[in-house]
Amino acid sequence: MEQREVHSDIYKYCKAELLVNNYFHAVFETTKGVADRLRYLADLKTDGGALVSEAFSSTKPMLIINNFTTETDISEHKGFANLLIGFFGMFRNTTAHIPKTNWVMTEQDALEIMTIASLCHRKLDKAHKIR
Repeated sequence: MEQREVHSDIYKYCKAELLVNNYFHAVFETTKGVADRLRYLADLKTDGGALVSEAFSSTKPMLIINNFTTETDISEHKGFANLLIGFFGMFRNTTAHIPKTNWVMTEQDALEIMTIASLCHRKLDKAHKIR
């Protein structure tokens, strides 16, 4: 993870799990960490897709990650919202609703998922509240 220079918030949420090579729970904590940070930035209480849809609405966003003025800006904004919704649906919801014995989490998969989470945190670093 150090070679990938992942965002420092990754360690904040899952360092204990990584130290014992518990990749399933490291991924779970990592995904919850992205949601926690998004809730904090948007000052919302919702979760998952509802949280993302409210925070990054394409018509009345609460948060933006760029100037949100050009077609490209708006496309990036919508794409980031879609990425977050997919991230929560594929990784957070899966780890929350099935036992780890039913979903083998390899070290490689965990590293790649945490790299996606790192990208999300870097984008959230740029986020600013507009309403």
